[in-house]
Amino acid sequence: MFSKKQRSGIFLLLFLIIVFQCIYFFVDFSSENIRINNKELERYQNEIDSLRLVEIENNKPILYPFNPNYITDYKGFTLGMSNEEIDRLLSFRKQNKWVNSAEEFQNVTKISDSLLNEISPYFQFPEWVTSQKSLIKPVFQNYLSTKTFEQKQDLNTATAQQLQKVNGIGEALSDRIVKYRNKFIGRFVSDIQLNDIYGLTPEVIERIINDFTVKTPRTIQKINLNTATTNDLVTIQHIDYEIAHNIIEERTLRDGFKSLDELTKVKDFPVSKIDIIKLYLTL
Repeated sequence: MFSKKQRSGIFLLLFLIIVFQCIYFFVDFSSENIRINNKELERYQNEIDSLRLVEIENNKPILYPFNPNYITDYKGFTLGMSNEEIDRLLSFRKQNKWVNSAEEFQNVTKISDSLLNEISPYFQFPEWVTSQKSLIKPVFQNYLSTKTFEQKQDLNTATAQQLQKVNGIGEALSDRIVKYRNKFIGRFVSDIQLNDIYGLTPEVIERIINDFTVKTPRTIQKINLNTATTNDLVTIQHIDYEIAHNIIEERTLRDGFKSLDELTKVKDFPVSKIDIIKLYLTL
């Protein structure tokens, strides 16, 4: 298999060969009046058109399965979505809501049927959404009751055994929650950080925060988004050097951020993690 660069070089070489052949075959230099061989011209024009179509097809971006909940501005643009359609999805996700089907994706974004038919075969949702959603949801709805802040237990002092009382939390998940909490000097900053723990579905998280909440948050030194350096930004969860560079580039273009939510416009920004990232930032 040739790389895109190699294929482009081959295409250019073939194109030049055809051009020189055109000069040789199409033009009759034997007489004073130059005559064009129209049949040969048409044949070679068809060859050029065929090569051009092959090159266009080869240069199309390859689409791999993806979770539509994590579409960024750049990803949406490459899929053919308009700015308004992308913004509808980002606004929906800011509410900590999730798209769980192709139909729901269209309802939120308002994309056309033709675009949905084109990209929805590549949608990839978590296994629990596709295979267990119908079983989890009724149990979840029946289980929840409204508790006040005072009635809830502090998530920062809860033991693994106490967490196991929540429907859907076993020994493995409860230990994982405690270990994750211990990474941050034994205290969460916010309930939102539960979203970072592998294996916790949105339903289970909501069950947890029905009985537990962060009452004694860890104190953190927030970073000023409009003066932060690359090295400052990479100390924040979910921000690597590439994203930090993109943030500073976007900040320069905007002459400073006016809102933390403007981070969703940064190229490759992890929109699904914005609520966690915002915990460490200030303007």
